[in-house]
Amino acid sequence: MPTYQLIVDAAQFTAAGLALALVTLWLRRDLRRNMVAMAALMAMGLSGLVALFEFGTEVHDATLVHVLREAFLLVVAIGFARVAVMFMFQAVFSRLAVPRILADVLIVVVLIVFGLYRMNAVGVNLASIITTSAIVSGGIALSLREPLENLWGGIALQLDNTCRIGDWIKMEGVTGQVVGIRWRCTAVATNNGETVIIPNVQLMKNRVTVLSRRGDDRIHWRRDIEFAVAYDVPPSRVIAVVEAALARAEIRNVATTPHASVVCMGFGDSAIQYIVRYRLTDLLHDLWTDSQVRLHIQAALARHHMEIPFPRRVLIRGKSADAQDVHERQTAARDETLARIELFAALTAGERRALASELADYPYVAGDVIARQGEAADSLFILARGRVAVFDDSSGGTGARDRLATLEAPAYFGEMALLTGQARGATIVAQNEVLCYRLDKAGFDAILKARPELVEAMSRVVVARQAENDARLQALSSEARARQASNLTAELVRRIRKFFAISG
Repeated sequence: MPTYQLIVDAAQFTAAGLALALVTLWLRRDLRRNMVAMAALMAMGLSGLVALFEFGTEVHDATLVHVLREAFLLVVAIGFARVAVMFMFQAVFSRLAVPRILADVLIVVVLIVFGLYRMNAVGVNLASIITTSAIVSGGIALSLREPLENLWGGIALQLDNTCRIGDWIKMEGVTGQVVGIRWRCTAVATNNGETVIIPNVQLMKNRVTVLSRRGDDRIHWRRDIEFAVAYDVPPSRVIAVVEAALARAEIRNVATTPHASVVCMGFGDSAIQYIVRYRLTDLLHDLWTDSQVRLHIQAALARHHMEIPFPRRVLIRGKSADAQDVHERQTAARDETLARIELFAALTAGERRALASELADYPYVAGDVIARQGEAADSLFILARGRVAVFDDSSGGTGARDRLATLEAPAYFGEMALLTGQARGATIVAQNEVLCYRLDKAGFDAILKARPELVEAMSRVVVARQAENDARLQALSSEARARQASNLTAELVRRIRKFFAISG
């Protein structure tokens, strides 16, 4: 039967626990659910003791009364211990990032001390129990050896910051993020949607690689992507081309600093071996980001006609396409695209065919920057396949940019650079897989010098296009718009003739 003093003591502990719970709620609103649950637990234990005090005399089994009394006291003790430890570790010392496992161990220690105190209070002789059960105690200690090792391993891991929750680790073929460190084990979540449970003692005894961390500092994880290029391309050129392409590309999860680098790794049977080293910012998307980097590498090599060769030991059966036939088909496809572009409407079929033979294929993938605003250039791009976005980057280094338009094939951009040598007026970024034909000044020079009258016709098309995109012209009357377009056409004709050194 609980005594009056015992109920008073339990009530005092409950009141203290409720006070700590209120203070914890004031400091940490996110712990509301836990605090309410523990307050209810303490209230339930205290209510049970009061009910047992009032009606316990009606229960004739004294053993049952003693068991219920100790059970209700244990409920109050558990609630108070949980509230006190949470107040200490998650409210007062929350900024110190005390490992959670220490709080759990402290709760267990408090409950063990409470159990020993209550056993002594009810008259249990602890000394005689320990003396007469040495063999049993030894057996229990032996059976608890591995759990205790795991417990100590979990404490050591968190105390010396070997592994932290949120760290990415690699161990014995398992790569994933640490999502929990408990008494017995550490939970590691992999990118395959699996959670691997690793006993703490294994983490202490085996070699563990902590990814994306150097000491206590978090860094981006370096990834290596292998590729090969034929021997007929100098390694220095391959390195320069791929590094420049990756520096310009906007690839999600790839760190901008340091830039991706290319290393020549060796000389294989049929190609020179290279490795691209880049820094991954989000390890959750490692394979996807590797794939995107490979896409940009292949597109950059294709733009510069650098071959990724088949192994020489592979026999390709069947008749290969004749190089001349391939060239004819490519020229016909380019000619067909040019015929759909208004800028080249004034060209004859022969001139358009000749111009098509001067074009070069430039493939891009999503995120590739095709042209950067402010760059010096003397070439035009014809969009044969895909979609690109046009951005105004004039805000400079603030990182802000305005989306001006989206171009769908067939289209063209960069005409002012080709016709006048003017710097790029906007940034063009590929939105999906894109094929562009690039036309340089040298490839257009012969046609304009043979037919100078094309300058005026093309200038009218360019000026009309600029007028449509110029918001200021929307407020002008149709007569004023035509007059301004005429003046702009004359000025553009003068600039084109000067750029191509056409007399007259």
